[in-house]
Amino acid sequence: MKRIGFIGIGTMGKPMAANLLSNGYSVIVYNRTVERAEELAQLGAEVVLTPADAARNSDVLFTMVSNDDALLDIFYKEQGVLEGVHPGLTVIDCSTVSPKTSKRLFEELASHLVDFLDAPVTGSTPAAEAGTLTFMIGGRKEAFEEQIDLFHVLGSKALFLGASGSGSYAKIAHNTMVGINAVGLAEGLSLATKAGIDPASFLEIVKAGGANSKQAELKGDKIIDRDFSNQFSLKLMLKDMLLASDLSGQMGVPAPLLHAATGMFQIGMSKGLGEEDLCAVIVCYESWMQQQAIRRPDASTASSMYLSDKPDGPAAARNRRRDTRVQLNIKLQLSIYQWEQEGSFSGQNIDGTLIDLSESGLQITSEFPLAPDMFIVIHFPQDAKLPPITSKVIRIKSSGGLFHYGCLLSGIPPYVQIKLEQYIDDHIDHSNQHSLQG
Repeated sequence: MKRIGFIGIGTMGKPMAANLLSNGYSVIVYNRTVERAEELAQLGAEVVLTPADAARNSDVLFTMVSNDDALLDIFYKEQGVLEGVHPGLTVIDCSTVSPKTSKRLFEELASHLVDFLDAPVTGSTPAAEAGTLTFMIGGRKEAFEEQIDLFHVLGSKALFLGASGSGSYAKIAHNTMVGINAVGLAEGLSLATKAGIDPASFLEIVKAGGANSKQAELKGDKIIDRDFSNQFSLKLMLKDMLLASDLSGQMGVPAPLLHAATGMFQIGMSKGLGEEDLCAVIVCYESWMQQQAIRRPDASTASSMYLSDKPDGPAAARNRRRDTRVQLNIKLQLSIYQWEQEGSFSGQNIDGTLIDLSESGLQITSEFPLAPDMFIVIHFPQDAKLPPITSKVIRIKSSGGLFHYGCLLSGIPPYVQIKLEQYIDDHIDHSNQHSLQG
């Protein structure tokens, strides 16, 4: 099996490296702050003291750092990556950097008979934890195809876009839209709040209408719950917007929305919000309107009328499930990974059955014995169109030759939670219709 090196184990790199470990790969990690590697070391990673050591002992080396300067530093400094490269090594850079830097490293490493792929990602921390990232990749196509197994472990989609730098171009264009959407969400939410509309109710409208976006789905509740914990920092968002501004200037492409959104993130930086999540840009608007866009503790949506709340709608199905504990009996495949020795894992797939769903977890039965605190990867039937979901076993009961497991869901993106709920509701409706026909 390939030996994997990983440099940069911050907000994104750490869960990515953990996923490689949980899938049985031998992983060597380097981070400037050694203490950050302790948790990965407990999972079986080997910690080295220089980037050169990480490159020297790897078949594939991932890098995930904050900006161009940091990336170039780990390659060119004393005991940097270039001192440890060897023919046949493949470097996969998942950082968001300028295409110029990606092309420079591609050419530099080619002279050492080393492949370089620029492979930035979308999805932020929840997707990194769930292994559902999307990779956009530039470089040599043969090198991409040789590493497709690793992209499958870390993500749900990997798109090869062309020559070196293509991935970086795509990521900058993508994050241009992310930044603009984030500012648009903050601006619309501020207008509604200032007008006296409950922010939580307004978010429901946004998510149901043409204004919906991934930013609304991922950041809307964080904003109104005052949760600015860092999934992707405002500082890094500004860095990417400035990269996009430079690129638009080089290409001669006017980008008025980009420049307006960049200005908002610069104001956020001036307010000391750089280390907060990018959704903290709402604070700029709040300071102007002298009011917070915050969830109202006394707000009630009980009087709201939704088509989905008709007796035969999904909400009714959800209530039936919660009130009467309808047995779901959905067949699952469970991937489990067991510690062997010297940092290695062995894995296998077992059969399971989903019998109930709660707000934070699943109830699953299986004939196979599992241990408390074990992490499992849940694979739903193909018609569910759900990505694999990681869960932790927190309760175990046994009866009638079956083990009943309470499994905690954590870190899954809100849109996956919504799709899961919808799949369960549709399954209940289908089962009820079948029973009535029988």
